[in-house]
Amino acid sequence: MLVLARKLDESIVLDGDIIIKIISIDKGVVKIGIDAPKNISIVRSELLDDVKDANIASSKEMTPDELNLLSSFIKK
Repeated sequence: MLVLARKLDESIVLDGDIIIKIISIDKGVVKIGIDAPKNISIVRSELLDDVKDANIASSKEMTPDELNLLSSFIKK
């Protein structure tokens, strides 16, 4: 992991076309802006964790036969 210190209005550039800029710093909260091409997905990590947990929970509710049927549809 690369750790960088940035001040207000300073930026980091990733891969030439993704810009991460420090927008504000207030009471221990840092707001950042991310400027990236539309084909780059940007998602907060806690949302990814929620989706993963929901997927795991829903898969436990299905029977093996239902999973096999769903798998056959996906293969098509």
